[in-house]
Amino acid sequence: MRFQKLIRFIPVLVILLLCGCASLSHVGHTGPQALTILHTNDHHGRFWKNSAGEYGLAARKTLADAVRAEVLVGGGHVLLLDAGDVNTGVPESDMLDAEPDIQGMNAMGYDAMVVGNHEFDNPLAVLRKQERWMNFPLLAANIYDSSGQRLFAPWHLFRLRGLTVAVFGLTTESTAIVGNPEHVKGLVFRPAIDEARELVPRLRNQADVVIALTHLGFAESEIPGVPQTGSRALARAVPGIDLIVDGHSHTQLDAPVLESGTVIVQAGEYGKHLGRVDLLWTGRQVRLTGGTLLPVNLTKKVDGQTVPPTVPLAEDPALLALLTPFQEKGGEALQSVIGHGNGNFTADRAVTRSSQTALGTLACLALMEKTGADAAVMNSGGLRAGLPSGPITYKDVLTVKPFGNTICTVDMTGEELAEYLRQTASFEPGTGAFAQFGGVRFVFREGVVSDVFVGDKPLDAGRMYTVVMESYLAGGGDGYPAVKGRQGFVDTGFVDADVLREYIARHSPLDPADYDSTGAVRRE
Repeated sequence: MRFQKLIRFIPVLVILLLCGCASLSHVGHTGPQALTILHTNDHHGRFWKNSAGEYGLAARKTLADAVRAEVLVGGGHVLLLDAGDVNTGVPESDMLDAEPDIQGMNAMGYDAMVVGNHEFDNPLAVLRKQERWMNFPLLAANIYDSSGQRLFAPWHLFRLRGLTVAVFGLTTESTAIVGNPEHVKGLVFRPAIDEARELVPRLRNQADVVIALTHLGFAESEIPGVPQTGSRALARAVPGIDLIVDGHSHTQLDAPVLESGTVIVQAGEYGKHLGRVDLLWTGRQVRLTGGTLLPVNLTKKVDGQTVPPTVPLAEDPALLALLTPFQEKGGEALQSVIGHGNGNFTADRAVTRSSQTALGTLACLALMEKTGADAAVMNSGGLRAGLPSGPITYKDVLTVKPFGNTICTVDMTGEELAEYLRQTASFEPGTGAFAQFGGVRFVFREGVVSDVFVGDKPLDAGRMYTVVMESYLAGGGDGYPAVKGRQGFVDTGFVDADVLREYIARHSPLDPADYDSTGAVRRE
């Protein structure tokens, strides 16, 4: 009897399987289909609203839910995608390995995320733990281990009603340089264009819409001499991609950009905006029908006054309840006051990544005092926030220094130090590698270092000097000369944020004017 029932069931099963296969074909047989992509990028731990009530996942969910409801009523489809870098930026998140952020993204119903370079600020074991927390696929087609196996799923097919969407992930190749050397050791980041050229034709045969979810950046390159694919270069080089949802460069594209027939979007940073792009699958092609950035409770400056949004978004109550214990967990310890500032130590990207700043000098002097070194160097990308005027808390320090790097020293002759200064001063303004210095003065002109002083004395080519830096740079991070393992190299084990906290406590109150090193390094 059971066998006869099974025989009767087989034709039905065959029909279902055939229907399932048909849904994967590039046919569009159900007529035009509307698809809305909601997108974010470079979240960097901002699961909670800031002191002005801006952004945060709870308000973002309210906005995303409203758009979903609108689209679904009209018979369309919605996917919510993130273009990478959920990690690093806010202590409450960093201390918990971004668990509140990921749990919040689960509650919001994110459909996929691409691996960003800052996902490698943590060891791979932590990233694997984060991946297990995710209720959505973590994608990266171009990251391989030393045996040639991909570390993450390369793509995901979303089988929607009458529409199949392929989403594949690409991570910036520069992660091999800007990523923590200890955490990316043994990994291979294949060129994004090469990987896309192999994948896109295969995906076009399976899907109506092909989306590249990328952490590449809108710019072409940020490290001199290091090839790096930008999203625009990807669009020009690889036909067949309908949409690129990008991140990495923190670019706020207020409207979609069309490049060689491919739509490119990016939503800035920190969840300040929820990106929206509307597409229409006609049965033969994908058309762009609209796109914008939706602000998440952003304030405005009017005549020097902060003005809140006219109609603020309410925070989703359930998500707020989920996130509140995470926020409270680290709040008390982080709010302890450790010093005082008599002015702001700015870390504005445009300033810090193009000139010697008071914050850069302060951070370098902290390393020198802790280790007794003669000179210090620091990459501007390692200064993630400024220090405020008024009370300075442990949270402020961890926001400046969230990476947990250890402090390293190395001995160099005067001749070696001059060459090290030449190499580190060569990084272009506007990049995270742009160097901040402490304890030295020199002129850098047309690739040559001259008039070098260490402290108040001219450089002695035959003397030994001790140079201090963070472990990230010692290992060759950001393209710096690797000094780890050299004779005279020492990893002290001191953590960068702890060293900065001690210095602030010892020298408080801090006045930015006392750390003004304008002209100490003259780039001509």
